[in-house]
Amino acid sequence: MPRSFLPYGRQAIDDSDIDAVVDVLRGDWLTTGPAVDAFDTAFAAAVGAEHAVSCSNGTTALHLALAALGVGEGDSCIVPAITFMATANAARYCGAEAVFADVDAETGLMTPDTLAEALERADGPVRAVLPVHLAGQCEDLEGMARQATSAGAVLVEDACHAVGTVFRGAPVGSCAWSAAATFSFHPVKTIAAGEGGAVTTDDAEVAARLRRLRSHGIERDPSRHRRRAGEPWWHEMQALGWNYRLSDIQAALALSQLKRLPEFVARRRTLAQAYDRVFVDMAPLVQPLARTPDCEPCLHLYPVRIDFERAGISRAGVMTALRERGIGTQVHYIPVPDQPYYRDRYGAACLPGAGHYYARTLSLPLFVGMDDEDPLRVAAALGEALGL
Repeated sequence: MPRSFLPYGRQAIDDSDIDAVVDVLRGDWLTTGPAVDAFDTAFAAAVGAEHAVSCSNGTTALHLALAALGVGEGDSCIVPAITFMATANAARYCGAEAVFADVDAETGLMTPDTLAEALERADGPVRAVLPVHLAGQCEDLEGMARQATSAGAVLVEDACHAVGTVFRGAPVGSCAWSAAATFSFHPVKTIAAGEGGAVTTDDAEVAARLRRLRSHGIERDPSRHRRRAGEPWWHEMQALGWNYRLSDIQAALALSQLKRLPEFVARRRTLAQAYDRVFVDMAPLVQPLARTPDCEPCLHLYPVRIDFERAGISRAGVMTALRERGIGTQVHYIPVPDQPYYRDRYGAACLPGAGHYYARTLSLPLFVGMDDEDPLRVAAALGEALGL
């Protein structure tokens, strides 16, 4: 493999991150300590939310958010067909059913029309609508919030790709139009915690439920339980929760990374713009992801739409050719309704937008450690693979 191999994503760790983790390792708290609270406070401030509750990863963030909002047996949740399967799985963890919405073939995003169709198709009450900010780009949150409210549902943003994205002047995660937003701090995301996630909300009671549920459903705050006189160890398990906590080691890394968020956002936007410029000359065979109005994305991924049939080469062939040239790629995502578990549960889905998007998408390298010339290198290699 070439020494300068470019993966599709990679964390950006520097000495300040390492020092932050070492400080925790030399301290008294490796978990459930002050670094977690410090990160929660800083992350809420960074995205403009009243509350942030960190947890072990983006999947547990989704599960916690739905559970804290009362999603349960007999409910349905609307989930776009193009997403990582965790979005739908979180609904199932709560006992709810996933109703898959089609997506726009050019953006991979759920739209007001596909949401309306999914709402009509839902069998039973819809408790939550989960727009997914695919690749870091968001939908019309205000419009979808109105649709969700009309259906008696809450809007829960799957913002695991969208740290640093802004919609109509409000950072994603501010919950200006949603009941909660969920995030991931996996190494290939905009900020890394090794593994980690968070839920943001402007509702203090929801935040309190999130904190209880991430730690076995236990309440330790004496103002919220009946502490017995002379028993300072007293605590109450008020709900069936889970061990979804973030450690102080992870929180220290995430907090250090968060301090560089403006730098990360600017770099990702610069690289995305470089890709955009070079692909103008490769249209219509290769086209960047179509962009949505009112959204200033911080792209976590750089997907392109490729007409493989017209080029006379399979996607697998292109991926192999790029890898031979030192460039890693990935596909985001196989439509979730096509996964065996969901196909067996709900039957075959007819979602043409999702099928068309999936058939043409390929994610190219995008991470802050890339050099200025790397987008040109990737594009040139892609052109060679496609015979341009």
